[in-house]
Amino acid sequence: MFEVSSSDLILRVVREGLLLVLLVSAPPLLVSMVVGVLMGMLQAATQIQDQSLGFVPKLVAVVLCIIALGPSLSAQLLRFTQALWQAIPMVG
Repeated sequence: MFEVSSSDLILRVVREGLLLVLLVSAPPLLVSMVVGVLMGMLQAATQIQDQSLGFVPKLVAVVLCIIALGPSLSAQLLRFTQALWQAIPMVG
């Protein structure tokens, strides 16, 4: 029988947790980056240098992204949390 030691289990949980953080945070960050680049190009073309002009569209885009992808991202977080709770007895 292959037996997993508690240190291997902890390392695997930490690795999967960090990967999950990347997967959950990537969509809003990518949306913010794309909108920021587009707004920067628009500001450069029109020579309007107002700080809120770049911030407000990014904020709206990120909120819309979180609303659109919220159920799937939260489902991934919920599955990971359930797996953590089930793995707690194995660590001891």
